[in-house]
Parts: sequence; structure tokens; C-alpha cells
Amino acid sequence: MGLQNLSRRAFVFGSAAVAGGIAFGAYDAAAQTATASDNPLAAGLGPNSVTFNPWVEISPDKITLIAQHADIGQGVGSIQPIMIAEEMDLEPGQFEIRFADPSPAYFNTGFADEFAPFVAADQSQAAEEARAATLEWLRKAGLQMTGGSSTIPDTYQKLRVAGAVARETLKAAAAKRSGVAVADLRTQSGQVILPNGTKIAYGDLAAEAAKIPPVLDAKPRDPSKWRMLGKPMTRLDVRAKVMGELKFGIDMKMDGMLYASVKLNPNKGQPLKSYDASKAQAMPGVKKILEIKNGVAVIATNSWYAIKAADAVTCEWAPSAYPAEQADHWKVLESSFKPEFLGKEWRKIGDIEAGLKTGKLVEAEYRAPYVAHQPLEPLNGIGLVTDKGMEIWVGHQSPRFVQDIAATAIGLKPEQVTFHNQWTGGSFGHRLEYENVRVLAEIANQMKGTPIKLVFSREEDFLQDIPRQIAIARHRGSIDKGKIVAADLQLASTTPLKGLLERSGTPSKDPDGQLAAGLWNVYYDIPNFRGTSYEAQGLSPSTTWRSVGASTSGFFTESFIDELIHAAGLDPMKARIAMCTVPTYRKVLETVAEMSDWKGPLGNGRGRGVAFVESFGTPTAEVVEVTKTDRGIRIDKVWVAVDVGKVVDPVNFENQVQGGVIWGLGHAINCELTYAKGAVQQTNYNHHEAMRIYQCPVIEVRGLENDPKVRGVGEPPVPPAAPALANAIFAATGQRIREMPFNKFIDFV
Repeated sequence: MGLQNLSRRAFVFGSAAVAGGIAFGAYDAAAQTATASDNPLAAGLGPNSVTFNPWVEISPDKITLIAQHADIGQGVGSIQPIMIAEEMDLEPGQFEIRFADPSPAYFNTGFADEFAPFVAADQSQAAEEARAATLEWLRKAGLQMTGGSSTIPDTYQKLRVAGAVARETLKAAAAKRSGVAVADLRTQSGQVILPNGTKIAYGDLAAEAAKIPPVLDAKPRDPSKWRMLGKPMTRLDVRAKVMGELKFGIDMKMDGMLYASVKLNPNKGQPLKSYDASKAQAMPGVKKILEIKNGVAVIATNSWYAIKAADAVTCEWAPSAYPAEQADHWKVLESSFKPEFLGKEWRKIGDIEAGLKTGKLVEAEYRAPYVAHQPLEPLNGIGLVTDKGMEIWVGHQSPRFVQDIAATAIGLKPEQVTFHNQWTGGSFGHRLEYENVRVLAEIANQMKGTPIKLVFSREEDFLQDIPRQIAIARHRGSIDKGKIVAADLQLASTTPLKGLLERSGTPSKDPDGQLAAGLWNVYYDIPNFRGTSYEAQGLSPSTTWRSVGASTSGFFTESFIDELIHAAGLDPMKARIAMCTVPTYRKVLETVAEMSDWKGPLGNGRGRGVAFVESFGTPTAEVVEVTKTDRGIRIDKVWVAVDVGKVVDPVNFENQVQGGVIWGLGHAINCELTYAKGAVQQTNYNHHEAMRIYQCPVIEVRGLENDPKVRGVGEPPVPPAAPALANAIFAATGQRIREMPFNKFIDFV
């Protein structure tokens, strides 16, 4: 079973496993690579060196710890090595960090919960059997990917086990050398210490450790004995980033390297018809003009020359396959609430039609536009093609898919592509796509033997970005005698996950599970409930964006729940707490109520709104406080409570939550992409603004540890931000905002 079978299995394996009564035990990450043939580090070992598993390599002169996931700014290059170092008794500065190469050994166990067809709070036997079955499939498929806030859930156990195995095996090697029993040895600061105080450095034990079996039954330490994890610590990459020493992908240089930039058809997915490069050819530094699959590449002596010359090429493009004008995109969505576009009825409780006829009917329509990923570092990469194959240096979240995409583009086999992952200046889902990978392969193939550094201009990065889904929700509900008795939630949207899978070479005909995020995983006691998605066809391709489906559905659902609560004459916070059916989730709401000292309406032009969304298994509640001023709405403060099961890095946890809130608020207020003549109109930050520093509120964060599982936090703070803000604006002004961006309807200061 390989990557090509990914999509179908990803969506149906869990449910099929339950139906057939299959149940697999949790996969042992330490035993996974007990033999050298399973360990990708084994082949490259130097003399007198040892590797115990895919995450630890020790030579006489250095210790290397492998970061399994891509670092896209979320701290992988710090917390993953620290989890290993915690168990190995290493200190920061005693080890090097290297990103993992493509290998099925680095399959992502964290996707097991997301792929199984059960809501996160369902811990029933059937749900756990489906997750265990999905986990076994993930192992066989070798799905190596960063995303879905899975970094910590995936590695929390296996990296600690990997460190423990290394520690205990080094102790066993020291015991064999010294004749001292293992039980009488201890480790500290990269050394095994004998009872008489003699210290043996790990590097000095590498050759001997390589000759004995690894101690696979080693157990990680109880969190009560942690030295670094769970305590405030400085990220390992902070100093290098602050001082400008850390080299991102865009900073890389190689001897003999030439630079490339591109001008691609802004009508996504369509070819080039003709071009005139005469002006560009005469510009400074230009070496060559190349035609590629859907555009033109300029080769020059530096990136600035390449970017300017690419801009000077005049092109005739094939027209878009989707509506050329934005108004028609909305019309397609409006007409997509039909049986032929049904994705799935994800959840149904009670008798929805009878429930809607009981009491007062409430109806509302909500909209969310396309938005860009807009990371600070534009798309880039270095490629070198020789007669033996291709090497590619690029920051990406799916190493094995990069090999497939690059190989397919130039007629190679995936194993002929050597991938080197890079530090990345942001992604938000951008680095799950392949716009730069394919064209880099094409360019490097036409320039064999010469390293080519590709850099997209900011404008090209915006134009070629596969945006977040565009969506419309049509919700109905009813209230009777002060209670919500029915909620019928329907949305029509482009499909982010199915689009990504298709471009990854693994197309799926199954319903897009990410459209259900924030739609079906509603944990309120509503006796008649239904959540349904419709998949719009023929629109701009869309892809995963920070929190994916929940980024839009969370806004729709929690805004509508607020409208139902208001219609019932209830308090927004008290009603949510009373209706919440999961005790640990209710605690999240109770915590944010206590943090914000929620006591009801504020009055005098001030208002508070609350929203609760679970995404990627992480329940998050947010309260936003605003003030209506003469110049517009001012966002004063935000309180956030998040339950991740275990907070392994408190400082980074707080930063991730604060960043997610700012990201969610900024895009809710300011951002949208619109199409004209088939191309995106917003091509730089001045037309797609994030939240400004002067607009940023005080953000108070609290992490809870009640969930029985370890959860991620990179994306879950995003979905509640928009509805909490919209609900706060209603509380302050009486105005309901049902469409993003909010600045189309109200001013902000």
C-alpha cells in the first residue's frame, strides 16, 4: 500500500474497519524501526556511529536529533528535538538539528483521529477501533506530512520513546564497558555517569552502542520528572532568527547557481498561448528565457533581475476554466444547494423537519470569501538536475509528495529525486501545495548541471496561490419556551482537501471531510440537529488554509448559535455552558467565562461575544470585547481557553494561541480575494491586510490539561475568533454581521 492509495483509504478505512470488527493496537513507535532496514538514518552512518531509531544519530564528534515535521514557524525545529533531549538528558547546545528526509518511517500518527469518521469527543469503543485501524493504515501507507495541528499529537509519545531508547541503550553500552550494573548508572548532560563519578560522553559510547541491540522496552519518564518540557523555555531558533543567522530556504546559495523567476497564467491551471520576451531578453543580468508548462521562466544572475524581467514578458493566456468575474462565483455557490451537489449529510439527530415547525423559526445566510495564505517568505526553492536525477531544496510539508510531483514533471522516478527540507518563513497551508515544486523541476531540467534558485515575486505568489475555500451557509433553527429545539446547518463550498489530494496525485471521489469541520462537530444539546455539506463545482481551486473547513464553518455555526440563543432570550455564555454535552469541553467554556469575568451585557457601547469551536480535536473558547467609538469598532481584549491534554511548551503554546487569534481576527476584518477576468485582483499585502499592530488587542491565554489525549494548537485558536468578534459587535451595536470581511459593513479602529 502506498501514497497513491491514500485518498480512498483515508476517508473510508475507519468506518470499514468498525463494520468488519477490526481493531489494531496502538503502533509502537520504538519497535517500528528496530531493524536497520526500517531506519532511514542507518544507510548514512559514519564510522563508529550509531542510530537507535529514525530520530537519533550519534557519532564520536556530534549528536544529531531529527525533527520529523517541517518547521513552518510553529516551532518544530525546537520542540521536537527538546522532546528527545528531555529523555536523553541532553542540554540545548549539545546537539544538532536536522529535518527528516522522505521516508515512510516518519508516517504521521496524528492523522488517525482526523481520518476516522467520528467526532473528536467520541471515545466509544467503535470510535477507538476506527482510530486504531486508521493508525495501522497510516503506518502501511507511510503518509509523511505536516498539517492539521498534528505535530505534537503525532510525536509526543514516539519522540519521548526514541529518546528513552537511546538513553537506556547508551547506559547498556556503558555497563558492558565498565562492568557496572545498568541500575547503578545515571545520565546527565550528554554523559553516562558511573557510581564513582566517572563520566563517559555519549559520543565515546557510540561505537559500542552500535554493537548491542537497542533497549526497545525503555519507557519515557513521568512528566513530574521533566526538566524542560512543561516549563517555560526559550525556543532553540529564537536567537538565530532575531540575529538574522538562521538560513531559510530563500537564503540558500550554491556555487555556480543561477536565479529564476516566473510569469505563470493567472487563470489557475490553464496554459500559455504565446509570449513576447524581446524586452525582457535585453534587460540587465538576463541569461535565458524558458517556456514552461503554463508560463515563462527567466534565468538571470540574481533574483531581482529575474523578477523584473519576468514582469516585462508579455503573454497571451488561455482563459480560465472557472467564472471570470467574482459575482459569478457567488452565483454558482447560491445554486449549489441541490441534491446533485450533495457532499454528505454528516450528522442527523432527532426529527429535524418536525423540530423546525416547533416554536419560532430563525433563518440566516452567511458568507466567507476566498482568502490567500500570504506567508512572509514567498515561494522559492533550489533545483539541480543531472543525468542521475534531481536534488531539490525547498520548504514543504509533504516530503514524499514533493518527490512524486517533481519526478512526474520531468519524467523521473520518485526515488531519483533527493529532497532537502528547509526552514520556512510561514505557510498557513501554502507549503502543502506544489506551485513552486513543479515549475522548479521543469526549469532545472532545462538547465541540467546548473543549480537554479527559483523565487516567486510577491505578486506571482498571490496570483498563483490556491486560496481558502469560498463558502455560503444557509442555516435554519427554531426556539421554543426559551430553548433551542432544532438546528439545520447547511453549507455550499469549494472543496479544500479533495483539491489538495487531486493535485497530490491521489484523487478522491469521497465527500470532503474538512467541509464538515465546524459543521457537524457541534457539542450542544439540541434535540433535532442536522449538518449537511454541498460541494460546489466549476469554481477556482481551493486548498487547506489555517484551520481549513473550521475557518469558515466555525464562523457560520457559532454566529448562528448566538442568533438562536438571542432569539430564546438567553445569555450567550450561560446558554452555551448549559447546553454543552461534553464535561471537559464545558470546562473550557467555564474557564473562559471565569477569565473574562462574564456577568452579562456591558452597555454604553461596549459588548462581549463568545464562541466555542472544536477543530482538529482541540476545544477552544474565546471571548472578544469591543467598544463602539466615533471612528468605528475598537477590539479591546480577547480571552482564550484551550484544552490540549498536555501543554509541553508553555511559552510557545501561548504564542501559538495569540498568533492564531490575531490571524483569525485580521482575516475576518480585512481580507478577501476577488476575481476579475479570471485572475485574482489582490496581489500584495496592501490589498489583503492582516491585523495592524495598533488594532491588536490584549490577549489572555489559559491552557487546560483535562483532555485524555494530547492535542495540537497551531490552528484551533483561529475558528472562534471571527464569530466571537461578530457576536461582540452585535452585543455592542445590535448589528449582525454575517459575511467576511467585516470591514465591508463596519469600520474598525
